[in-house]
Amino acid sequence: MSHRTLGPSPADQQLIDHASRHGFDVSAKQLATWRRAGLLPGNAVSFPGRGGSASQPVPAGFALVVGLARHAGRGRRPDDLALLLFGDGLPVSEARVRAAFGAAVGRIHIAAENAETQSGSPEEHAAQVADRAVEAGLFVVLVPARVRRIDERLTRHLHGMGLPWPPPELTALDRNPHPTPCTPQGATAASVYAVLLGGASVTPQGIGDLVRAMNPGMPGNPLASLAEYTDQDVPDNSPTAFRPEGGMTTIPDGDVRDMLQQLVATTPLDDLHAAWTAAQGIRDWARDLCKRVEAELDAGKLGEALAEWAPSRTLLASTSLLAALRNRRWSPADHATSALSLLLMRQGLRALDEQIPGCQWEILDYPGMLPPPLKPLLRM
Repeated sequence: MSHRTLGPSPADQQLIDHASRHGFDVSAKQLATWRRAGLLPGNAVSFPGRGGSASQPVPAGFALVVGLARHAGRGRRPDDLALLLFGDGLPVSEARVRAAFGAAVGRIHIAAENAETQSGSPEEHAAQVADRAVEAGLFVVLVPARVRRIDERLTRHLHGMGLPWPPPELTALDRNPHPTPCTPQGATAASVYAVLLGGASVTPQGIGDLVRAMNPGMPGNPLASLAEYTDQDVPDNSPTAFRPEGGMTTIPDGDVRDMLQQLVATTPLDDLHAAWTAAQGIRDWARDLCKRVEAELDAGKLGEALAEWAPSRTLLASTSLLAALRNRRWSPADHATSALSLLLMRQGLRALDEQIPGCQWEILDYPGMLPPPLKPLLRM
């Protein structure tokens, strides 16, 4: 009576040996786990004749097993691994990639949202959730501590040199003599409305209030002023990005999470990958810029870093700068939702281009208007 020797099949042994040559220990059990999770394809089976069969790893399996071994670790979900493999450009299946992006969106949750608020119109639902969030003391970190410290150090340093910060030429561009203060509670409520109502929640004054809250030390804010006065600057009967009754025309109404799920289902994989790369690039750019400005402040000699920081902190790129630094942990799911948010931004800009012909898009190439890693994605 013969007994089959327990252990990996010859095909699996090839994968195990391949991983070993790259410095990773992989077991047959791990291979089976990754296959059940849809991360690793099964071996190809052939029937050479005489009643037997043979199996070989599919070509993609060799690269995937090394990628999985490199990224696997305690606390890493299968969805995390799928996203990391995709980010590395490895041939994980399209269905698995889209499922992982969808799962990341599914984890976007407002703590004050529960079964008791699931009633009434979307506007009533949003108001209930916003009220609960404010009552619970939930808050949105608009300016990360690192940025706030840099702003404070920079102001002290320049004032010590007799130079006002920000420059008077910049503050003079703010046309609003009495800006509306945005409280932490107001920022929390605005964030809830933005998630639950999408474009319907966006108004010029609301954008201005939030932009001012993101720059609390600035006596004048030209970017906020531009948002607040945008409708007044448009000639009569000319197209605009805002509806007369309120709301933004370039962002669909409704729950932003539904919009992100639609992007997960319809965006070509190449565009998803470009957005993933852009999100990482923006985060790396923001952290490197902080590091360089801090080094100049430590040395007491301001130069190229300050020249980049000044417009990037005061103009449109500031929103990307703050968002990139707001989450210190930044899991693969956070990375995925950041990538999808960039695609939603691109969708809005394309809608704006269609609705308002002749937009001055060259302005986006000015220093401080966009983080450099975002530009390739917008041009796709």
